[in-house]
Amino acid sequence: MDLGIAGKWALVCAASKGLGKGCAQALVREGVNVVITARGDEALQATAGQLRALDGGEVRTVAGDITTPEGRAAALAACPQVDILVNNAGGPPPGDFRDWDREAWIKALDANMLTPIELIKATVDAMASRGFGRIVNITSGAVKAPIDTLGLSNGARSGLTGFVAGVARGGVAAKGVTINGLLPGAFDTDRLRSGTQSAAKKTGQDFDVLWQRRLQTIPVQRFGTAEEFGAVCAFLCSVQAGYLTGQNILLDGGAYPGTF
Repeated sequence: MDLGIAGKWALVCAASKGLGKGCAQALVREGVNVVITARGDEALQATAGQLRALDGGEVRTVAGDITTPEGRAAALAACPQVDILVNNAGGPPPGDFRDWDREAWIKALDANMLTPIELIKATVDAMASRGFGRIVNITSGAVKAPIDTLGLSNGARSGLTGFVAGVARGGVAAKGVTINGLLPGAFDTDRLRSGTQSAAKKTGQDFDVLWQRRLQTIPVQRFGTAEEFGAVCAFLCSVQAGYLTGQNILLDGGAYPGTF
């Protein structure tokens, strides 16, 4: 299927690894020009090299912290126009809410709620003026099924989800701009492995035991891949997805037990 987005420009945040990289890869394969951002320049350049080898769209890099005004300004300046925006940032650490002070909450909100909102604000009107725009917010399956130890993430990402629910249905919807959430469950990424490693160290249990225990909670009996996550992201950015907005798409291998 031709997604109809070749030649468009996309800004993909936190794209040097994991799910952000999967999204950038899928878009480049569709002929989309991408600006990828991340804090670590070495990993960013390595990913850029892999993307350029796909012989798809142009690839530009901006090393910096997207959660800062300076980082956002640099990323936006590198993109001639933002037709597609993929908001993404690493989640805050787990813990007990009793231990989180105001600074911890503000840091979580900055990364996982306020930064996406600032990027939406900076790009959505220009998208609307051109009659086409796709905004995908990578959040978490915890938006639908909160995880008790991830309170910072639950709060910040749910706040973003509530905000987007209104904006997506506002005036921009009639001007060809869609805004959707993409909610990952357990994907085989460095983040999942490092989190499992930390849990193993903290509890004194074997990594493989915890890894298999987590896998057993997924009906499809495997973890997701960044490539298939990226493919869904690319579809949400397609011309075919123009009637899909204000929705939250859960990719978790069937782990969420609810109907709605």
